[in-house]
Amino acid sequence: MIVKLVCNPVFSNSLKLKGNSSMKKSEYTFLSSRLVRQCMAAISLLALLISSAASADEADAKRLLKEMSDYLAGQTYISFNYDSTLEVVTPDDQVLGLASSGTLSMARPGSIRATRSGGFADVEMNFDGTTFTIFGKNMNAYTQVEIPGDIDNVVNKLREDYGRPLPAADLLTTDAYDALMADVTDIKDLGSGVVGGVECDSLAFRKPEVDFQIWIAQGDARYPCKYVITSKKVANGPKYSIEISHWETGAAVKKIDYTFKNSTNADKVDLKDLKDTGDLPDNFVMITGESE
Repeated sequence: MIVKLVCNPVFSNSLKLKGNSSMKKSEYTFLSSRLVRQCMAAISLLALLISSAASADEADAKRLLKEMSDYLAGQTYISFNYDSTLEVVTPDDQVLGLASSGTLSMARPGSIRATRSGGFADVEMNFDGTTFTIFGKNMNAYTQVEIPGDIDNVVNKLREDYGRPLPAADLLTTDAYDALMADVTDIKDLGSGVVGGVECDSLAFRKPEVDFQIWIAQGDARYPCKYVITSKKVANGPKYSIEISHWETGAAVKKIDYTFKNSTNADKVDLKDLKDTGDLPDNFVMITGESE
């Protein structure tokens, strides 16, 4: 909604008013002052209404994000398919997108299996509550690290200690709302949007280093349909985006064994020797936060 407010107070004593041609200058001045006061009151009221509407939108956005976080944290079994794109910026400012697809299945408190396939990687990741395994199918090799604990712990450890974030990692922990809202400086409720045929609530948030936008399915199952993070510290604002489909929870999730089975007689190697299993191809070199 766009509101245009125009105030035209009377300033000249040459103004002719029908039936009041003999009005004195002092009367014009009084009329002008009264109109100015009325105008300022109207402007103040409009500003208050706009501020109230913005506050209501912000409150709604927070509520919707909290509903999603609570819904996800309350699910014992979750599975979905995803398509993701990671953008990188070359030294000559060309933005490149690396696309991949995969699946994720999890059982709280401590089991995850995720797959990711793209132009350079074909990876399977398993966590059985104590051991996290990365299996590079292209190399027929795997590595294992001990990470005892629940899904929250393994998600944080993989991201912070090993630089191996799981797909949609920001949304999988039980404290997703607190993590997403940390350092947020601006919030917008953008209304409805449609992702993969699912009607969603579209929300946008700003932080000092990143912006992010999320589309949350409407209805009782408040799951994320799309999530986009935009960097503000790298030139040209590269993005990471993930779009989620085939969402399942509870009894609809296929029961699987989350323990890694070495059915292909794969070689066990150190993590540093497991090539092309990260988010970037090994021939990409990071230079001060950029890639080439």
